[in-house]
Amino acid sequence: MLNRDFSQQIQHRIDQKTKPLGALGQLEGLAYQLALIQSQGHDAAVTNIAINKPTVVVFAGDHGIADEGVSIAPSAVTQQMVINFLQGGAAINCFCRVNDVAMKVVDTGILLPVEHSSTDFIVQRLGDRTQNLSKQAAMSKETVLDGIELGKSLIKDIISQGSNVVMFGEMGIGNTSSASAILAALSKRDVGSCVGLGTGINPEQLEKKIELVTQGVARCSSLDPISVLSEVGGFEIVQMVGAFIGAYEQKTPVIVDGFIVTAAAYVASIIKPECREYMIFSHQSKEAPHQYLLEELKAKPLLDLSLRLGEGTGAVLAMPLIRAAAEFYNNMASFEDAGVTV
Repeated sequence: MLNRDFSQQIQHRIDQKTKPLGALGQLEGLAYQLALIQSQGHDAAVTNIAINKPTVVVFAGDHGIADEGVSIAPSAVTQQMVINFLQGGAAINCFCRVNDVAMKVVDTGILLPVEHSSTDFIVQRLGDRTQNLSKQAAMSKETVLDGIELGKSLIKDIISQGSNVVMFGEMGIGNTSSASAILAALSKRDVGSCVGLGTGINPEQLEKKIELVTQGVARCSSLDPISVLSEVGGFEIVQMVGAFIGAYEQKTPVIVDGFIVTAAAYVASIIKPECREYMIFSHQSKEAPHQYLLEELKAKPLLDLSLRLGEGTGAVLAMPLIRAAAEFYNNMASFEDAGVTV
């Protein structure tokens, strides 16, 4: 758990800024969370929140259930989008450029591998893709554990290179089916309410998607998160679970993106509840069941832009708010400094 010895110092610093109490709304809570995280291991509360080399890590993986027609696109599009990421042509690239965010792309197991020599492309494949979760376990428990360790190791390496704010994104045709199944299995909510339109499927496809996800969830007789990931998880999701835990172990905040990333955050918070205090939720996705995940995590996101793209786009779009919260905490005058009396 976060050491809260300096909570009063941090809150007092925020309250003494030249503004009415609470007038900066969620930015005040954001500044408090960042300051508390960065005060861990210090003798006093930090007076300067540092934002160093923010990095988004986009985890790509393919899903066997994609063969069932639960998406508007075939699995080949995952490879095509990974190439697009590496060429700088995707929405996430645009948002990284405008917000000065570094980007890494991880092949966790895509059907059609990519040959690329960039240091920003990391290959740690758990297979070509998962098995079809509607018919059998998506992967073995051993693969889940391997994926978690790979995610931990990767994020620790990125943090060791100077990043003190990280974000996770994802790419994988069929991964909303996996995220929906994880939510339904672990929350015991009705499967139908946990399944959304994903990439924009039609009503017939949605009905089929609900049926297939229901079949996968039916095998999840245990609430053990490792078992659930084995039955209905995705390679990119299990590596993100590990990355969340790794960021917590490095005392580093994670800006959480949309539906699929939040599903990984949900699992990580079950495995390691202390992770939750290091999560900053960027936005409310238009994918309807994302609201249920936010409720499970007691999270209030910073933005609601009707996004449903993934890739980490919502997380990167929250960066100006992260920087604004740090700036007012660091440099906004206090009543005493400014000679303002109230």
